[in-house]
Amino acid sequence: MTYPALPDDLLTRLAADPHRPAYHCLPPAHWMNDPNGLIQWRGQYHLFYQHNPHGPFWGTIHWGHAVSPDLVHWRHLPPALAPDPDGPDRDGVFSGCAFAADGTPTILYTAFNAGVQLPCLAVSYDDLLTWHKHPANPIIQAPPPDLDLVGFRDHSAWREGSQWYQLIGSGLRGVGGTALLYTSADLVHWVYVQPILVGDRDAVEPLWTGSMWECPDLFRLGNRHVLVISVWDERPEWSTTGSELQYAAYLTGDFTAHRFTPLSQGRVDHGRSFYAPQSLTDEQGRRLMFGWLRETRPVAAQIAAGWSGVLSLPRVLSPRDDGRLGMEPAPELERLRRQGPHWRDVAVNELAEAGLAEAQGDALEIGVEAAVGPDSQLRLAVLRSPDGAEETALVYDGPSGVLSLDTTRASLDAAVQGDVSSAPLPLTDGETLRLRVFVDRSVVEVFANGWLCLTSRVYPTRRDSQGVTLSADGEVTLRTLDVWPMNSIHPLHDLRGGKAGHDDHD
Repeated sequence: MTYPALPDDLLTRLAADPHRPAYHCLPPAHWMNDPNGLIQWRGQYHLFYQHNPHGPFWGTIHWGHAVSPDLVHWRHLPPALAPDPDGPDRDGVFSGCAFAADGTPTILYTAFNAGVQLPCLAVSYDDLLTWHKHPANPIIQAPPPDLDLVGFRDHSAWREGSQWYQLIGSGLRGVGGTALLYTSADLVHWVYVQPILVGDRDAVEPLWTGSMWECPDLFRLGNRHVLVISVWDERPEWSTTGSELQYAAYLTGDFTAHRFTPLSQGRVDHGRSFYAPQSLTDEQGRRLMFGWLRETRPVAAQIAAGWSGVLSLPRVLSPRDDGRLGMEPAPELERLRRQGPHWRDVAVNELAEAGLAEAQGDALEIGVEAAVGPDSQLRLAVLRSPDGAEETALVYDGPSGVLSLDTTRASLDAAVQGDVSSAPLPLTDGETLRLRVFVDRSVVEVFANGWLCLTSRVYPTRRDSQGVTLSADGEVTLRTLDVWPMNSIHPLHDLRGGKAGHDDHD
């Protein structure tokens, strides 16, 4: 089984598109949003996602389906779930989760019908290739009647002993976001328990959590629990100010007696684009996360391109003693590296004067380790044109201890609005700045010191915007700089002769 064939004119357009990522996962064409139903089954990683197979715009939402042996190379299959004209999901098959129930792959998803959102169940008996919707759908007929809710969608499920539990994303109107807990003995008959936690929609410190929580994801990590939420707000004064107010947040703490007590919290990613993440535990015992990287270019440009949306690279989550959520790129991504230049123990400004001509490209991984003095600043520019008219800049400022990703000059297209995304990154005495920077045409995904992430979408207009520069103000000692050109995982890139090579695993 393969993804349905695409028209030749669309294939040609996709192959020539300089913004289409080379090694991030995205559908062969058309619309993508939330990752759904992450599951490893018989050694294969299955990744489902919100998908419109009819165009590069939101609507007629199906569940797209991709499978991988290694988290890196993905084979796209036909959509797994589609709206049923006579069913409760006639207007869309929205986000949910996948799991094995007594050896049977099972999906919980949100059915959308004329504004009504209710949970539904589907199962597979042929290794996740075809799915059968349960005749009792929707398995919950209505939200709790005594609650005035903002939204009722998106599911996270797990089993404890003989009981199943699920969280549904919601919000208490006028109060704040919440996740509603249900329990069941058979996955079909569900009993409402209570909200596990309720936020304050008006509080901005230590973290603003809006009026509704989308895509709740609760799991144990080490000796604590983690609750991941995607912050959404219903108020017009918030929704009209831009997508930067929708982001993914995490809370670490304790989940006991059906209540979650947070001890620390933070943003999963401090860039504009990362949203609606979901995670799974794989056969190695690792907790892996993917998120949706939203477009930040105009809708007209997305329609002209024939595609919209991409998934983040897989992230390995880990517990930290300071309560933060540790995040690193999955080591399997190193398989995409090709030989590239590297430097050791060199003065940054000496390196800047010599230039990094051999480090150019628009599909790269860059590794940096540097000792940055308290009065110093380190600046890494990627996707830079020779005259500097276009560039995306990553800056670490020693005095403030802040890491920033500046996309205000990433594109000369006046319709594309860049911004500066920043986050505190305090370094302890003797701690070096450690960066993993993934450049993939229209994606810049940054991992810093094992826990901080900054991701943005960028759209350079010039074919020569492929330079890499490194510079410093003050005392900065460069321990290592590695630049790896990255192989493509998409056959389309062979057709256009891009700088990224092709890997035969496709």
